[in-house]
Amino acid sequence: MHLLDPKNDFVFKRLFADAPTLLAALINAVRSTEPPVTVLEVLNPRIAPEELSGKYIVLDLLAQDEQSRRYNIEMQVRRYRAWSARSAYYLARTLSQQLDGGDDYEQLKPVIGIHLLDFELFSALEQQGQAIWCFELRDRTQPALKLGDELQLNLIELPKADRLGAGNPALAAWVAFLEHWQEERRMEQIDYPPVQQALQRIRDLSADEETRRLAFVRERALRDERSELRAAREEGIEVGMASLVERQLTRRFGPLGEEHRQRLQHATPDQLALWAERLLEARTLEAVFQMQ
Repeated sequence: MHLLDPKNDFVFKRLFADAPTLLAALINAVRSTEPPVTVLEVLNPRIAPEELSGKYIVLDLLAQDEQSRRYNIEMQVRRYRAWSARSAYYLARTLSQQLDGGDDYEQLKPVIGIHLLDFELFSALEQQGQAIWCFELRDRTQPALKLGDELQLNLIELPKADRLGAGNPALAAWVAFLEHWQEERRMEQIDYPPVQQALQRIRDLSADEETRRLAFVRERALRDERSELRAAREEGIEVGMASLVERQLTRRFGPLGEEHRQRLQHATPDQLALWAERLLEARTLEAVFQMQ
């Protein structure tokens, strides 16, 4: 049986929303240096139908532990342009939503983000040896001094973590599960019980026809979103290139007529590249636009 991909955020949410003990195990693996979470309640277990086909939506999990600390857990398969701004905004929003007008700030409980990334966020050469990150409010010159526990964002770059074998044994087992869930022999080698339980839940979800249908609906929406973003980027590149060639031609030959501007606006990337090359040596504007 073909198993559903746990990195599909619909499948990921179904996997953990009805199994809070597994979600607690994941949190404890990520935050292994902190006291373990023992009781966890998922605050948003349901998935609305419009969320499956909605664009630019991440199906996150919001949970609360026995000390009322809140956790925002996300599986992210695409990198937004304003990724850090978006992540910081939703984390801060989860903090601020705890209070109503007139409430005491002392009632605020820490908010902890755990974002599992199916891409490399930090790709600089000096960042290639690290895949697990924890961001907090700390002083720049004395990083050992933390302002408070109100906000924390944990990031796991899954492909890099898998390549490096990063993390404690429990976290490494979760990374292997998320990256290699279809590899039976690889999964048999993992003796960490929560991951084996998660694998069985994936098998059960994959055997359910309605779950498979909804997972396909979600994957189709994500694929359409990626296609639209790619087309928008390509269109933006073409528009930018046309504007650049127009500026270069104007500087070389003077203001362009409407006919030449229209040709630039409707040109293909190959045509624009050819004209940009020709204008370096062409003596007249018509020589640039002459037929190939």
